[in-house]
Amino acid sequence: MDSSPLPTAWRPTGAGTSTSRIRATTASRSSTRTALSSPRGGGYGSGIGQFSSPYGVATDGSGNVYVADTYNRRIQKFDTSGSFLTAWGSEGSGDGQFIGPDAVATDGSGNVYVADAGNHRIQKFDASGTFLTAWGSYGSGDGQFVYPSGVATDGDGNVYVADWGSNRIQKFTCP
Repeated sequence: MDSSPLPTAWRPTGAGTSTSRIRATTASRSSTRTALSSPRGGGYGSGIGQFSSPYGVATDGSGNVYVADTYNRRIQKFDTSGSFLTAWGSEGSGDGQFIGPDAVATDGSGNVYVADAGNHRIQKFDASGTFLTAWGSYGSGDGQFVYPSGVATDGDGNVYVADWGSNRIQKFTCP
């Protein structure tokens, strides 16, 4: 039997509850640790490294961790050791603003995609949080969303969006 370490999975724990922490676990769940740190110790709140309903989490090719901090209306970025690097976003409907960032994904070029459920759109940022583009609006037509709740990318440059309110998955060529 192979005794090599199993991959680590990052997941929000206590989403929607007062714990609001991100923990790293091995695939076998043999170890769990609080993965993200901050001067305030993580947990519920609006400070650096604190969360209010962290619904989505993703990693990039360098091992950085991005968290969709839903009710704080922001994305937070942490390095491979779990130390806070940066955050971006605020409440609103302008470029780089969110009303319910529920999911986050990265691509091979280091771009970050956010499913902004409350604004019925996907926003694209560079790895430092600079807004690049957005697409989508409310509706059930092609390129429209009713509360997009998930986003993923593939190695061919496609973006997949789980459209919760329309009960479908849409595939986009990366803009």
